[in-house]
Amino acid sequence: MTPHEEYKVRLEVFEGPLDLLLYLIKRDELDIYNIPIERVTQQYMQYLEAMQMLDLNIAGEFLVMAATLMMIKSRMLLPVEERPELEPEEEDPRWDLVRQLVEYKKFKDAALHLEELALRREDVFTREGEHVHLGVEPDVALQDVGIFDLISAFNEALKKAPKESVAELFADRYTVAEKIDELTRALRERGKVRLSEMLRGMHHRYEMVCAFLAVLELIRLKQVHARQDAVFGDIELLSAEAA
Repeated sequence: MTPHEEYKVRLEVFEGPLDLLLYLIKRDELDIYNIPIERVTQQYMQYLEAMQMLDLNIAGEFLVMAATLMMIKSRMLLPVEERPELEPEEEDPRWDLVRQLVEYKKFKDAALHLEELALRREDVFTREGEHVHLGVEPDVALQDVGIFDLISAFNEALKKAPKESVAELFADRYTVAEKIDELTRALRERGKVRLSEMLRGMHHRYEMVCAFLAVLELIRLKQVHARQDAVFGDIELLSAEAA
């Protein structure tokens, strides 16, 4: 029985392919107007493979974007004279993708700004024109962790894991339920756990998959919070009570 059959994780909110591309561009400090398409395509496919390995509920848009990236990559490898005839402003095969990313980023930044304003408003109690701040300023050193930050940590750990045979990979030695119990117990005893350290202590890819699915499930159930001490930094897992 695979971990996916034993414990199917469904995420209520899952970011899309444009979010993943923006994440890769920001992480590697790339120029959004001059995307190194071969590099980004390779990284995108690595994330897609990890999501498929974890059997996450991947929307069809991810596969469409993968095909789009591969098409752009193949067109850019062609000599200029052999490329399909395009309008003057669309001579760069990347242009349509860049335009989508820029427009999407504008809307996403605006949505995040409105969300921040709404959260600040929740901490303000208004009475007869007076504004009283009731909340406590959040620790600015800790940032909320997105799904792609988590998958990035999983990918890095997976690269360092030894290759296993098919028999070893599907051996029924670990379960997601057991990993949920282990992580819950560790958080109860230690307060917090670094995701990289947890995965580094595992020597089997199958065990890493089970452990990562356990993390996603506990986050989905709001029993665990994931935080970073810096942008793209190491990820800490904390129990809901300690967060």
